[in-house]
Amino acid sequence: MQTVSNFNFAGKKALVRVDFNVPLNERFEITDDTRIKATIPTIQKILSDGGSAILMSHLGRPKDGPTEKYSLKHLVTPLSLVFGVKVKFATDCIGDDAVELAASLQPGEILLLENLRFYKEEEKGDEGFAQKLARLGNVWVNDAFGTAHRAHASTAVMGKFFTEKVAGYVMQAELENAQKILEYSERPFTAIMGGSKISDKILIIERLLDKVDNLIIGGGMTYTFSLAEGGKIGKSISEPDKVELAKELIEKAKAKGVNLIMPVDNVCADDFNNNANRQTVSRGEIPDGWEGLDIGPESVKLFQEVIAKSKTILWNGPMGVFEFPNFAIGTNAIADAVVKATEENGAFSLIGGGDSASAVNNAGYGDRVSYVSTGGGALLEYMEGKVLPGVAALEA
Repeated sequence: MQTVSNFNFAGKKALVRVDFNVPLNERFEITDDTRIKATIPTIQKILSDGGSAILMSHLGRPKDGPTEKYSLKHLVTPLSLVFGVKVKFATDCIGDDAVELAASLQPGEILLLENLRFYKEEEKGDEGFAQKLARLGNVWVNDAFGTAHRAHASTAVMGKFFTEKVAGYVMQAELENAQKILEYSERPFTAIMGGSKISDKILIIERLLDKVDNLIIGGGMTYTFSLAEGGKIGKSISEPDKVELAKELIEKAKAKGVNLIMPVDNVCADDFNNNANRQTVSRGEIPDGWEGLDIGPESVKLFQEVIAKSKTILWNGPMGVFEFPNFAIGTNAIADAVVKATEENGAFSLIGGGDSASAVNNAGYGDRVSYVSTGGGALLEYMEGKVLPGVAALEA
């Protein structure tokens, strides 16, 4: 796979698939610019070589064509400030203005295309749509690891129309760090899996059972495990149809000698909101009408002890409903423990995108762990052993 590092963009018009799917508030202001910051080195390399950059991305999930809420025009001013050049904007990613602006683009200039998903052909992986995009540049750079698991026109199909295709720095770093975790992990290796559903994490949990020394389970999926052990979970989120699977995973962990660590207590609430009444109860003893929304203080201590002794740490998924400050205590404590293990004990820590990345970044810890992935779903699928279309297209 060719990378940005060993490619000279002088005189080239680089068509760069970035992941600018950033959250915007009601005033269309960016509330988390992590994904934009991640692409800066790739774009700066193209410009400093004497090339120009044509940026393409999706934003949100527009259902019926162009929508004000999902227009990438809201990113033009912030991007212009980031790169110190006036970013040009094409109001239609494959329209006449895109063709004209791309044709007249000079070295050192940046053009941003309108949201790719305003065309349904993008997500369908339509070859004709990919070809129309491809005509805008003469080298394809894929730096959108977060969408590499999708066989969309801009993330995979476009590779057919370029002889020169390059992995950006984000793509390269994501793959290298995932490989480091999977193939070169120093022991003890601890994986922390959170989130609401076992069904979302079955394959990654099963693969990790062959890799890790410790597997910490937190978040909503713990209540399905509680059911599997005959515990009471009140009205906590759970997957009753996955109870047998939970039992199987418990047995597999035992058979493989993996230390499977569950919460020993939970903070539960009588309603799903930040100001609900709350109490801490032992695992499997959540009263009727109450629901578990966070791990309890004893669980925090237990998890922190395991993390402190670890040399490799993979974390994917929060420990509770971290969007509510009163139920973010467990997630924040785990973030703190991972940072300490990284800084004080030299552990390698990979934060697996999505909510865990948000939790770490919101706590101001993003630059104090080894690596924060920009792609939740893509990282999980890569670690499950699946072929990612966006990666395969760069290797073809």
